[in-house]
Amino acid sequence: MLPQEKNPLLDFSGLPRFADIKPEHVAPAIDQLLADGRATTEAAVRAKPTWDQFVVPLEDANERIGRAWGQVAHLHAVMDSPPLREVYNANLPKVTKYWTELGQNQELFEKYKVLGGSKEFSSLSNARRKIVENALRDFRLGGAELPPEKKRRYAEIQEELARLAAKFSENVLDATNAFSVFIDKTQTSGIPEDILQAAREAAEKDGKEGWKFTLHMPSYLPVMQYADERALREKMYYAGSTRASEFGKPEWDNAPLIARIVPLRREMARLLGYQNFAEVSLVPKMAQSSSQVLAFLDDLARRARPFAERDVEELREFSRTELQIPDLQAWDAPYASEKLRAKRYSFSDQEVKQYFPEDVVVRGLFRVAEALYQVKIKEAKAPLWHPDVRFFEVRDSSGAAIGQFYVDLYARETKRGGAWMDDAITRRRKRGQIQIPVAYLNCNFSRPLSSPSGSKPALFTHDEVLTLFHEFGHGLHHLLTRVEDLGVSGINGVEWDAVELPSQFMENFCWEWDVLREMTRHVETGLPIPKVLFDRMLAAKNFQSGLAMLRQIEFAVFDMRLHSDFDPAAGNSALDLLAEVRQQVAVLFPPAYNRFPNSFGHIFGGGYAAGYYSYKWAEVLSADAYSAFEEMSDSSGVLDPRTGARFRDEILAVGGSRPAAESFRAFRGREPSVEALLRHNGMIAA
Repeated sequence: MLPQEKNPLLDFSGLPRFADIKPEHVAPAIDQLLADGRATTEAAVRAKPTWDQFVVPLEDANERIGRAWGQVAHLHAVMDSPPLREVYNANLPKVTKYWTELGQNQELFEKYKVLGGSKEFSSLSNARRKIVENALRDFRLGGAELPPEKKRRYAEIQEELARLAAKFSENVLDATNAFSVFIDKTQTSGIPEDILQAAREAAEKDGKEGWKFTLHMPSYLPVMQYADERALREKMYYAGSTRASEFGKPEWDNAPLIARIVPLRREMARLLGYQNFAEVSLVPKMAQSSSQVLAFLDDLARRARPFAERDVEELREFSRTELQIPDLQAWDAPYASEKLRAKRYSFSDQEVKQYFPEDVVVRGLFRVAEALYQVKIKEAKAPLWHPDVRFFEVRDSSGAAIGQFYVDLYARETKRGGAWMDDAITRRRKRGQIQIPVAYLNCNFSRPLSSPSGSKPALFTHDEVLTLFHEFGHGLHHLLTRVEDLGVSGINGVEWDAVELPSQFMENFCWEWDVLREMTRHVETGLPIPKVLFDRMLAAKNFQSGLAMLRQIEFAVFDMRLHSDFDPAAGNSALDLLAEVRQQVAVLFPPAYNRFPNSFGHIFGGGYAAGYYSYKWAEVLSADAYSAFEEMSDSSGVLDPRTGARFRDEILAVGGSRPAAESFRAFRGREPSVEALLRHNGMIAA
């Protein structure tokens, strides 16, 4: 075993030492930290039930565990390798068991009850009172009140669910990496030149002729949008929609995992006295019940359906008359949609992409945050996990550092798909000093291409710019907090169905001319995006918005029903339920072989189970919050620092220290309204 001072996972003096972390460091560090945590817990149950003597030592020990395991989990997500995967899966049960034991510790629960009823409680800050209240709630949800035999079963379920979720994500990554197709010159028609160049470089790296395409989004999506050869699109679609299913390697099939995860979640809920997992999931959220969520989604679906039906009819008619595709299929829809948009609005994604080189976009993103929140963002140095990663500092007007973050933008085979923000270090006051927050921002965009004159910058589609703004919104929520107590600082303690508010809020700025013109530069001419092209983009903003909204609602209804009224013992599968939901919600249907649930990582490999509705729920909040900035546009523009200061003070800075509904009312001065969301989606008049 390595001495403590030589194990980088046991060094909490600063930033993670990614350059030094090796798989052999994981088990010794985790074993020691868990032993320290258990010793601290034993001491805590004997301590006086005061904040300083009882809560603070527990926070210190558990923060160290969270930070060390967080580094391991992060590397597992962005730099996966067989040795790292092995140690991650070997140590995951230990970590899960520790948190389950902690959540079921009756003596700790009783101590928190005493603290909650003490004179000291009333003198605590709002943040600390909220932490105590959250702890009491979480002990109940963690099974602390269960009899011993039910506690044991609850712990077994938690450990198995953690293992299944990790395996689900690994299967999706492995199945994604396993597929590739090599094409020749006759099949390249329609595919943009820069996409072909990347595919050529990928083929050359494998020592093969032609062009290589994969299921990673920067490779997959352009084929679906632009490839003229229908058979190629169908082949890519089939591979993508059957990932991690019975159509591939049996050991990667996620259907048996889903069939195990769903009943385990229901069993866990019933152990706690709830009817289903949705009831448990909603306890710490804004929404009160699954029926309320389903009614909310049904109302949105009813409003969106006429627009979606029109979108589909237009697409089918265009495919028949313009593209000679009489039977529009799932692998045709992205292609036909791109052709229709290009004809109707006289531009393509590929044309727009030339105006969004990475360096200009990133500077423009930072400019928005600097203007709104009166901060400065500068690149800095830190140990990194990959050469592509960059590191930045956020400083206030006095020059003091208030946050730091890593940016990992490009897709690679060792990285799971999608885009996400995660916290590395959380702001807190510790022994009189402020520990500044640190975040990870991860995306899966195309990397820079080589050229005779050197490397070309990475170019982003406008959708990718939206994604980057979205994840940075999460990052700002974590980085700009002013809360000094761990449990409700930054994104911690924020209701899950409100956590998307700051991220979706940031996306709105990507549709503002005054913002966009400052973050564009044509990759060859160096000129900013022309106003006429921006106007076409704006006109096309709500192109097929009805279809897009129904698609999100379909996933959200499936998720909520899977965890509420779906009975795993009745003989139906999750796939059967999805087919039923589609009959009620969808207007465009995939082929029977589509296995979407098998790669639905949000709810089976992530934290969105019975919570996928959060995207739409929070979008109501974010659209309404942004309308406050639109109301200022006639005076100082949407980058109004006074409104930005209020948004930071009432939403970002308070973290989870008060209910999200209170924070929204404090900022907006009223309850949220769905009207702004519908207006932004072109479903009611502006």
